[in-house]
Amino acid sequence: MKININSLTRRGFIKSSSIATTGIVLSPSVFAHNKLSGTTRSNSKIRIGIAGGRFGTQFQWHEHPDCVVAAVADLREDRLKNLVDTYRCSKTYTSLERMVKDPDLDAIGVFTPGPLHVQHAIEAMRHGKHVISAVPACFGSVEEANRLLEVVKETGLTYMMAETSYYQQTTISVRKFYEEGKFGNLYHCNSVYHHDGIDSLSHDENGRRTWRHGIPPMWYPTHCTGHLLGVTGDRLTEVSCHGWGDQDPIVTDNAWGNNPFWNESALFKTKAGRSFGVEVWWRGAHMGEEKADWIGDKMSLYGGSRVHGTKPKIVHRTTEQEQDDAGFVRSKTKTEDFKEVHWYETDMLPEPLRHGSGHEGSHSFLTHEFIDALKNDRRPSVDIYDALNYTVPGIIAHESALKGGQSLEIPQFIRP
Repeated sequence: MKININSLTRRGFIKSSSIATTGIVLSPSVFAHNKLSGTTRSNSKIRIGIAGGRFGTQFQWHEHPDCVVAAVADLREDRLKNLVDTYRCSKTYTSLERMVKDPDLDAIGVFTPGPLHVQHAIEAMRHGKHVISAVPACFGSVEEANRLLEVVKETGLTYMMAETSYYQQTTISVRKFYEEGKFGNLYHCNSVYHHDGIDSLSHDENGRRTWRHGIPPMWYPTHCTGHLLGVTGDRLTEVSCHGWGDQDPIVTDNAWGNNPFWNESALFKTKAGRSFGVEVWWRGAHMGEEKADWIGDKMSLYGGSRVHGTKPKIVHRTTEQEQDDAGFVRSKTKTEDFKEVHWYETDMLPEPLRHGSGHEGSHSFLTHEFIDALKNDRRPSVDIYDALNYTVPGIIAHESALKGGQSLEIPQFIRP
């Protein structure tokens, strides 16, 4: 789908013609100097430029001992000032396109509107810059995903998607439980992202439509898919999805193929044979939350709800039996409160970053992971392959919803 976003986003990241990026020419000489391994950069601080003065201000680049915020960019003066004030950086640019030409930068943080992530990531890599990008990795088409992957492979530069659910404190604990085999067979997961009120973000302060106006819910799936794929490393192979909408103008007239849905609910199958339920809901009488339950045959962890005040619970299956209220025999379970660990207070992070941060303490982890991967010339968590395997299933799920829940296969992005 070719999408004209000129009427949907603020002028800062609009002036390029459309999401499609064509005519890419990548000369090795453009990016060779930023291959950190074996260069002087590997022994010095990573110099990063941050684009996007809203979400881009929510990270700890200025606190990391191996990083310097060397430039910031936004086309709006107020948001550019937010970046300057947050990172105490005096070098400013009025667009990402200008900032990526700065020869003194090693990397770019792409925190611009969602429909522009691929275009801006590619623009940065064309100029020899490593990239960390906000979610989603791509927007609405598998073609975009393939184009982004091609550029990452051709340049050999590092790409990371800043998926917060991977580093939520509970998810870190669950990943450790899984690696230790405590779940037994982790055969099912439920993950929800309930965000009523997104219609308040559908227009800017001048009444113009933003990119969030009528966005298909499953085009924003990674806060959920990260809860399972970021724990097991599994892949989603099939999906059946159903949507719900009403006659609100936002879901009857929008730029995304007139997306008719406020809410979408999907059931995925994984390569390992697991089932995975995902709910991305923009409207309804729910209180808004982002959580998951991980279900195994020996142990399960129910994520609880910070909104409703219920604490996470661990459930153990025992060898004892009991009767239910109808007299049927069932296995007896043992339940205990899950003791949440603040992993951000441990040596998993450099000392200056050992504090709380956004999205359940995940932002400081994302900051460190990207910088540490560059310093040590290694693959980061949620690299390009993970990013696309987290994102593309949502694109296919929305297609399934438009087809009345038809089961569809999901393309795979396989790391060499």
